[in-house]
Amino acid sequence: MTDPQTIDEYIASAPKEVQPALIAIRATVKKAAPDAEERISYRMHAFFLNGALVYFAAFKRHIGFYPPVRDKLLQSQAVKYAGLKGNLKFPLSEPMPLALITKIVKSRIKENAARKSEKGHA
Repeated sequence: MTDPQTIDEYIASAPKEVQPALIAIRATVKKAAPDAEERISYRMHAFFLNGALVYFAAFKRHIGFYPPVRDKLLQSQAVKYAGLKGNLKFPLSEPMPLALITKIVKSRIKENAARKSEKGHA
């Protein structure tokens, strides 16, 4: 089987029981970042706006969510989901933390905009 080339193909290729979580996360990120571009990157679902915002991927027991969470308040809210190397793991056995995902995406939008602004003034 070939790797999915679109987000819809990616979601469709995931196990049926995982698809609702992927759809919910996708909709949450799109609502928080309506101008972000969706694409497949590193074989994962990704959103870009002034650089990478977030990546996420389906695994057997969890959804891997890959934003570098730098905001201290958000880090404390996300600690229960902390995985290796700054990723987050959202267990499929629990409701997806969509409010937290929204906060992370909005924080990442601000970080990327600030970085872009700094580069423009360098």
